Amino acid sequence: MNSINPIETVLHVKPTFRLLPRAVYHRSQQIQVFPPINNTFTNSSSLSSPLRIKPVSQVGGSRNLWRSYASDKFSDMGLNPGADSFEMFSEKVSIMDTLKKANSILPHVVLASTILALLYPPSFTWFTSRYFVPALGFLMFAVGINSDEKDFLEAFKRPKAILLGYVGQYLIKPLLGFVFGLAAVSLFNLPTPIGAGIMLVSCVSGAQLSNYATFLTDPALAPLSIVMTSLSTATAVLITPMLSLLLIGKKLPVDVKGMISSILQVVIAPIAAGLLLNKLFPKVSNAIRPFLPILSVLDTACCIGAPLALNINSVMSPFGATILLLVTMFHLSAFLAGYFLTGSVFSNAPDAKALQRTLSYETGMQSSLLALALATKFFQDPLVGIPPAISTVVMSLMGFTLVMIWSNEKKNI
Repeated sequence: MNSINPIETVLHVKPTFRLLPRAVYHRSQQIQVFPPINNTFTNSSSLSSPLRIKPVSQVGGSRNLWRSYASDKFSDMGLNPGADSFEMFSEKVSIMDTLKKANSILPHVVLASTILALLYPPSFTWFTSRYFVPALGFLMFAVGINSDEKDFLEAFKRPKAILLGYVGQYLIKPLLGFVFGLAAVSLFNLPTPIGAGIMLVSCVSGAQLSNYATFLTDPALAPLSIVMTSLSTATAVLITPMLSLLLIGKKLPVDVKGMISSILQVVIAPIAAGLLLNKLFPKVSNAIRPFLPILSVLDTACCIGAPLALNINSVMSPFGATILLLVTMFHLSAFLAGYFLTGSVFSNAPDAKALQRTLSYETGMQSSLLALALATKFFQDPLVGIPPAISTVVMSLMGFTLVMIWSNEKKNI
């Protein structure tokens, strides 16, 4: 093969105002500048240094050549297109990234669903109570698929935190419910069933939404939150009737088999399914995981808007605003009690702040849907169901508002 004369190669190169060079070489070769060999080339008026041919395989491909050439030309003009174009492409948000970040808008969606349910109840009345169990189960499936079985084993190594969560659920919260329920009747002159409804909310187990809230703020503690909620839910078959009898003064029968079935459907089975799918079929898990946040947001919106829309007449009753105030103060007190009690007990723990957030969710968020179901099934007066219906919305709004606040604080640290 004849060697290529550098002079001949130089004659084919166009003036420097062209963006890219003309392809005058074979695909397996590229032009590269090298220092002048002799004075013959230094006197050339068309370029500052001659060119030689070098195999592309030695320098990484023709794409890098064109990129390097264009970058050099723009650099001569005082521009840096390489950096700008890289930033431009890196700033483009893919659909998958958008889906993964859907959780960040959850508080806004909860607020929007609340307003929509108040203004146009038919938008949620189709989501009847028969959908509550599978809807909550889907949220637990989302938590399970993003968790690992080792996380749950680690959770049981913290019995002190589990015990404190249980105390918050069945001691602090019922005391607060008794105080606000008594105030509803004695100070605000509300009907006795309203006070009973507030007390009933304080007697039920922790909400599965508290697990999801913990997952959004402190994913590492989500298994601990699930263990605490599962324990309080499993023992609710005994604790809830006893507390109801003590606080409300009326025996509240509980369908033990039905509650166990509900626990299995809402908590145990979905989380186990998520863990097994993540363990046995990781490719499937990775494929569906980006879609879970947006689906979970829509699911949560229905769980919030439906109870409000289905009980809109009671909520909009003349004493609805007073009930809203009392229920809000009850949940606010529970959130604060859980947060500061945990801070005093675990002040020296390395993850004290994360524990405070987790226990605050556990104490402040109750299974208001369960309270609503019990009120509908076991109390003849429909007024008992008003506080649980309002509680479903209030505790969700407050809980996910805290998710947004605490998540932003973590980002700024």
